[in-house]
Amino acid sequence: MSEIHTGAVSKERLGARPRYRAELNWLLAVLPGFPLLLLVLRLWYLSRQDMATMLLLVQYINPLGMLGALFITLSWTIPAAILVIRVLGGILLVSVPGQAGTSYLAVAALRMPGWVVGIAAMIAAFTWQMQLLPLLAMLVVAILGLTAVQSVQGERPLMVWITLGVPVLTGVLVWVFVWPGVAEAVAAGEWATAALLALPPLFGPVLTGPVPAKWARMATYWPAIGAAFALPFVVGVVFLRAPVLPDSAVEVAPEGKPVTVVRGQLIAVDDTSTTMLQADGAVTFIPNGQVLSKTLCPDTAPPSYSGVTVRGWPVEASGLRWIAPTRTVTEVDPRCLGRPLDPS
Repeated sequence: MSEIHTGAVSKERLGARPRYRAELNWLLAVLPGFPLLLLVLRLWYLSRQDMATMLLLVQYINPLGMLGALFITLSWTIPAAILVIRVLGGILLVSVPGQAGTSYLAVAALRMPGWVVGIAAMIAAFTWQMQLLPLLAMLVVAILGLTAVQSVQGERPLMVWITLGVPVLTGVLVWVFVWPGVAEAVAAGEWATAALLALPPLFGPVLTGPVPAKWARMATYWPAIGAAFALPFVVGVVFLRAPVLPDSAVEVAPEGKPVTVVRGQLIAVDDTSTTMLQADGAVTFIPNGQVLSKTLCPDTAPPSYSGVTVRGWPVEASGLRWIAPTRTVTEVDPRCLGRPLDPS
């Protein structure tokens, strides 16, 4: 029997859960295999389920490039998992402190260092889309309020200010900032965008306080289980569409034939040929003697699902994408359109 103390929260643990260490060992064994599975599935998807093409890609593709694409594509998921676990675990801690010591969710939230939460919030601020930033603000406010309830038991006016005043004030400031975007989204019929911008401030005061003990586990465990099951599928779908090879165009001049352009993804260039993966999954080997020129084609801009902006900030754009310098394409290379440089 042991006790876990943290400020105003004291929990008595009545013994380790059966097979706790075995479950943890299984989790630690399976977790590192998930990125590897994603990488293999990405190659399988890129090769259009053709094993010979997949083996060719494995031979030439640099694993570091794929890991880089995996990291950039999925950088938003780690902060999301950390913040959600901290909020749900914190609610469970303050709602049923006498039983929370036997909960994985509560123990994870209790042992999570503050600097980890701070770094996760900063990464999320740069990598999440604009329409998700109101939700991020409310998660951060909820974590601050729950931390105050767990670790400090001050005067009632101070606790009311921390758990109600700060969330309400933050919600008002968020509303003031996003209101032009909400009005624009409603006018355009983008109800989902309007909800993502306007509704999160309403839940700030709710997330900083305890819920009835009989509903605590349902209010925390089911959302956590649903997110845990949905996250791998969302991550897989997003990563399967992430580029891992440069999009290129090669101008080819076969002997005695007109000049043509081969569009696709550049796999490798060796002493004898240039290997291209075309959009239909076919692999083309072009003799180097027939290659006239090559060019990299700019990434196609992600589709704009709406024209809604918040004070000039597109709701589908992340902060990093909005403020970071980008390459401006003023003129499209004709080879990227499938036309030779010299039509004659």
